[in-house]
Amino acid sequence: MGDDTKKADKAQYKAAVNSAEAQYKSEKAACDAKSGNDKDVCIKQAKANLTKAKEDAKASRKSKDAMATASHEKSEANYAVAKEKCDALSGDAKSKCVADAKARYNQ
Repeated sequence: MGDDTKKADKAQYKAAVNSAEAQYKSEKAACDAKSGNDKDVCIKQAKANLTKAKEDAKASRKSKDAMATASHEKSEANYAVAKEKCDALSGDAKSKCVADAKARYNQ
């Protein structure tokens, strides 16, 4: 996975966390109008919403990393097969086959 993709994923994760924290502050401020157990429940709900949003952001980031790694590994495996098939050829045909495989699998 490229550095630019990692930076974009990290930025997206941070934005989701910042949004969740802003939402939490807003929800918690709304709880101030309540009292007693209603206020306690309201605050607990706001904290639960924050936790869920942060965990969703974390899971999404990990999922993207896993998908990118899997995609890269599949491409590498497919390239190895294509390159091996080129070994049956010789000369210019083999060179063209290898070049085509490199282009097809971003090597």
